[in-house]
Amino acid sequence: MTDTAAARTTEHPSGAPRRRAAGLTLLGPAFVAAIAYVDPGNVAANLTAGAKYGYLLLWVLVAANASAVVVQYLSAKLGVVTGKSLPEHLGLRMRRTPRLLFWGQAEIVAAATDVAEVIGGALALHLLFGLPLVAGGLITGVVSMLLLALHSRRGTRTFEAVVTAMLAILTVGFCAGLLFAQVSPAELVSGLVPRFEGSESVMLAASMLGATVMPHAVYLHSALARDRHGDVPAGPERRRVLVATRWDVGLALVVAGGVNICMLVLAAATLPGVADTDSIPGAQRAIAEHVGPAVGVLFAVGLLASGLASTSVGCMAGAEIMKGLLHVRIPLVARRVITLVPAIVLLAVGADATMLLVVSQVVLSFGIAFAIVPLVVYTSRRSVMGSDVNAATTRTVAWVIAAVIVALNVALIVLTLTG
Repeated sequence: MTDTAAARTTEHPSGAPRRRAAGLTLLGPAFVAAIAYVDPGNVAANLTAGAKYGYLLLWVLVAANASAVVVQYLSAKLGVVTGKSLPEHLGLRMRRTPRLLFWGQAEIVAAATDVAEVIGGALALHLLFGLPLVAGGLITGVVSMLLLALHSRRGTRTFEAVVTAMLAILTVGFCAGLLFAQVSPAELVSGLVPRFEGSESVMLAASMLGATVMPHAVYLHSALARDRHGDVPAGPERRRVLVATRWDVGLALVVAGGVNICMLVLAAATLPGVADTDSIPGAQRAIAEHVGPAVGVLFAVGLLASGLASTSVGCMAGAEIMKGLLHVRIPLVARRVITLVPAIVLLAVGADATMLLVVSQVVLSFGIAFAIVPLVVYTSRRSVMGSDVNAATTRTVAWVIAAVIVALNVALIVLTLTG
């Protein structure tokens, strides 16, 4: 029996508890996609922003997370209503040359994501057990292969449960320090006022945006919703699924956004002026010294859970991009092996791991528009969405989000070249 069918059988007049349970069974895809919003790239971007600029860029996280709620709901809505993912829609509508070019940039985004996530897992294993980064990267890759094998053998629901459990672990790991940090309420409020301080703060803002509104999560969420709900017919059943999807996205991104804000606030409260906080290992040591060793360990555990879960989700996104745009299926485990190589090579040559994480998020920020613009176009077409086409207000908000993202990236280029 499918998940949708199971939900239907529990919906009868016997009582509200059964109906609520049926609704809960529709939650899950957004929590998998939300892992992308708390990956190791987020850790590097948020810690760097907090340590260097205090609460200055807190508004970026708030605005980015609010934007992510809109974007991720539109992605899931596309999958529910049409039964196809965003890459599949692109693959069906684009001619060969533009399709291949689009696939190329999407793969660069996926590769940047994967590098960040494997490096994050390697850093966590180094912090917890003293393992060399290359060994930690290989272990992260192997564990992610096991998670992907679990998805292939046990199905979507089991994989969702495991990823959601990891989300809970990293939430505790990254937020525990706030219980002991001395947070300034006045500075916290001032951080909600939009402003920058020089070109480097703009680069960090772009990095935080790329780490929050993740293009590969936009591509993947439509596929997760498609696989979970199947072909949902128009009418009351689809409305029920879309309502549950809004709750799914809202709850998942409240958690992910809260974790990101906690990381920046923790860094802003404890790391400014502290030496050697320009790297994740240095920041973790400083947190352990200034907040407590137990908090430092919890932080490293959160980083490990983040790396392991997000690299699996990133690999799934890359496979969906390839299937939709190239019409080629590749086993998830095989793709995992292939995409593991660049991260291991970078670790082996001794590249600065934290800087790689920050730069990877800037790369992601340049790929966001390529994901959001077609998403808004397709969900605003009645020929694609039927009666579930975007309302005028939703369409306007989505286009404003896309325009702001493009403007921020243009500003980043100009300030970098002239600075």
